[in-house]
Amino acid sequence: MRYRTLGGTGISVSEFALGAMMLSPMGGTDADEGVRTVHRALDAGINFVDTADMYAVGESEKIVGRALQGRRDEVVLATKFFHPMGDDPNRRGGSRRWIVRAVEESLRRLGTDRIDLYQMHRPDPATDLDETLGALSDLVRAGKVLAVGSSTFPAEQIVEAQWVAERRGHVRFRTEQPPYSILNRGVEAAVLPTAQRYGMGVLTWGPLGAGWLSGRDLSVSSRASLETQKFDLSLPGNARKAAAVAELKQVAAEAGMTLPHLATAFVRAHPGVTSVIIGPRTLDQLNGLLAGAEVTLGADLLDRIDAVVPPGTDLNPADNYYVAPALADASLRRR
Repeated sequence: MRYRTLGGTGISVSEFALGAMMLSPMGGTDADEGVRTVHRALDAGINFVDTADMYAVGESEKIVGRALQGRRDEVVLATKFFHPMGDDPNRRGGSRRWIVRAVEESLRRLGTDRIDLYQMHRPDPATDLDETLGALSDLVRAGKVLAVGSSTFPAEQIVEAQWVAERRGHVRFRTEQPPYSILNRGVEAAVLPTAQRYGMGVLTWGPLGAGWLSGRDLSVSSRASLETQKFDLSLPGNARKAAAVAELKQVAAEAGMTLPHLATAFVRAHPGVTSVIIGPRTLDQLNGLLAGAEVTLGADLLDRIDAVVPPGTDLNPADNYYVAPALADASLRRR
C-alpha cells in the first residue's frame, strides 16, 4: 500500500481509504463481519477510514468505533455531518446548533476523543457558510476535530468556502470528497482542478460507479432494486453506461486485469486525487479490491478509456448526487 499527503495537512494517508457505509445494516452486514473487515483493511496497510453519522443512523460509526478499540492511533479517522438524524428539523444541516451536538454524538459512537477529518456531507443553502465554518473552527481549536473538509460540493461552493474562511479568519476546508469513476467524470471539469488550485486533499467515492464497474451481475444487485433510476436500462443514460461497461470489460481483459482493478486504478491515476474510498460489503469484496492496490495504468490504457468515456463526462445525469436548489426548486426560477 502506498501513501500520499492529505492536502497541506501533513497527514499521510493510504491510496485506498476504507468506506464504512456498507459495513452496517445499510449493506446487510452484521457488526462482527464489519469489525473483521476493518481489521483486514488495517492489516493490509489501509490507514484511512471514512464513515458518516447518517450511515444506518449511527450504526456504521458504532461498528467502526468497536473495530478501532486498541488501534485508534493507527488510523486517520474521518466522518461526516449534515443529513437528517431524526425527525427534529434541527438535527441536520450546517448550523452551529447542530454541529456542536452532532460532533459529540459522533465522538461517542466512535469511542474516541477526536476526529481526524470532519466533513460537511453536502452544501446547506439554508445556512451561511460563515456560521458553519465558525462552528467548525471552534471544534478544531478545542481539539475535538483536527481538520475539516467538504463532500460533493460543486466547484463554485468550494471557492466560496475558501473565500469565507480567508475573509472571516476561520479554518478552511482542507479536503473535498467528490463522486468519481470512469462512468462519472464530471468532476474533472472544475471540481478536481479547483481542489488542486487550493491545495486540498481529495478522497473520492464511488470508483465502481454504484456497482456498474464491479464485474458482477447487476440484475441480482440489491442496490439496483433500490435505485432503479440508476439501473433501468430503458433510460438513455443507463443504456449509455451499459454500452460503456461492455467496452471497458474488453479493455480490462486485453490489459490482463479485472474491471474493478481498472476502475480503481483509473481514479488513482488523476494527479488531483489523494485517496480512493472503496466500500466493500464483505471480506471477499475487500480482498478482491486490495489485490489491485498496485495496479497502474499507462498512457495508452488511459487513452483507451478516454475514447470510451470522454473526459468530464457523466454518462447518466441521474448519477449527480447534488442538485443545486435553483434547479430543484421551481419557485427559485419563477416570479
